Amino acid sequence: MNNNVPSVDQSTRKVPINLRQSGPTPVEMLIDTRIRKSPYWELSHQAGCWRASTYNRMYHPRGYVRPEDGGMMVEYDALVNHVTMWNVAVERQIQVKGPDAEALVDYVITRDATKIPPMRARYVILCNEAGGILNDPVLLRIAEDEFWFSLSDSDLMLWLQGVNVGKKFDVEINEIDVAPVQIQGPKSVDLLVDLVGPAAAEIPSYGLLASAVGGCEVIISQTGFTGEKGYEIYLREATLYAEQMWNAVLETGKKHNLMVVAPAHHRRIAAGILSWGQDMDVETLPFQVNLGYQVPRQKKADYIGKQALEAARDAINAGSPPYTHTLVGMQLGGRAIDDYAPDFWLISSEQETEPTGYVTSPWYSPELGTNIAMGFVPVGLADLGTELWVHLPDKYSDFVGKPVRAEVVEMPFRPSVNPNQRERLRGQGLDAAV
Repeated sequence: MNNNVPSVDQSTRKVPINLRQSGPTPVEMLIDTRIRKSPYWELSHQAGCWRASTYNRMYHPRGYVRPEDGGMMVEYDALVNHVTMWNVAVERQIQVKGPDAEALVDYVITRDATKIPPMRARYVILCNEAGGILNDPVLLRIAEDEFWFSLSDSDLMLWLQGVNVGKKFDVEINEIDVAPVQIQGPKSVDLLVDLVGPAAAEIPSYGLLASAVGGCEVIISQTGFTGEKGYEIYLREATLYAEQMWNAVLETGKKHNLMVVAPAHHRRIAAGILSWGQDMDVETLPFQVNLGYQVPRQKKADYIGKQALEAARDAINAGSPPYTHTLVGMQLGGRAIDDYAPDFWLISSEQETEPTGYVTSPWYSPELGTNIAMGFVPVGLADLGTELWVHLPDKYSDFVGKPVRAEVVEMPFRPSVNPNQRERLRGQGLDAAV
């Protein structure tokens, strides 16, 4: 059995990341009633889903093309050249509705909720009192008095309800029977126009459109997890109408080479898009993971985490960050990483030294012709151009038992069709990190 790795300083964490290198442990997933099946679960199985994980206490399809048929890189090709549909019902929808909806939402997110107009969305973060990131959902404002949190992987509904026990905002907070699919790829706009008409082509980035697909009531957003052109279709009353809506998309998508695939983590890594629980968690400050732009520079009224986040920013600007490690982008050698990593692979500052960091999200980029990854390294090793050494499994390493060379580079690794706010800020010459 491999030992854990005490050489990686995790003194600023209460629960260290498990860095034991156990590899792809062969186990069979148990399907039972304790984990939810989404309304699209059986449809995903019919589309060829052969493996899954869990996310938000729901089974989550994570592969359709088997390795012997080309695996995830076949799905990648469909995404970047045609159009794909993903079952992302695991993005559970938490509705905040009532006269004080805006006030509650403004109190729990770091950004200014009052500046989000109805029928627009924003990428947001919610933090605890220590400044740790609880969730990084897309927030949809459906009406003046109604918001939906489209969740990443944590029990945010329970936290929101707990916050309101003390605050007593005049709102109802509930999960609702809305299940999204993502439509991603360069032909996504053509598919959406065929589905709902020319209004689809007019949806701005992070804009919303109320419409119908296959006779089913939906909200469509121009959002996604890729950096490619893409949309999400939020189906209302999904328990009743999942099959009707799904099949309507499949039928219309035939002429566009639509393919049902798993969420494209290879493309989201290239876009520098973070995955909660993988690249960050409740003990991560926004400043550690290039999300400092989410923390208001101008004074905002009270919000959860404000005091801790402002103190952290002051400490960083004074040269004393309150953390040991920060997230960086890397290009690295080795054979093409063509599947999910089962471990947080280790990083050393020199080829023969003990590991001091770890990889969170690696994959191969066909466009760049090299492996790329995100990972946590000591703050002193985060400068662009810094040489690092990554301990890959033997199947990906150039030489068995030897780490491969890596270099710290900018993220995103390649331009996005739909740039996020961090990319736009960088394009304006603004420091998005702090």
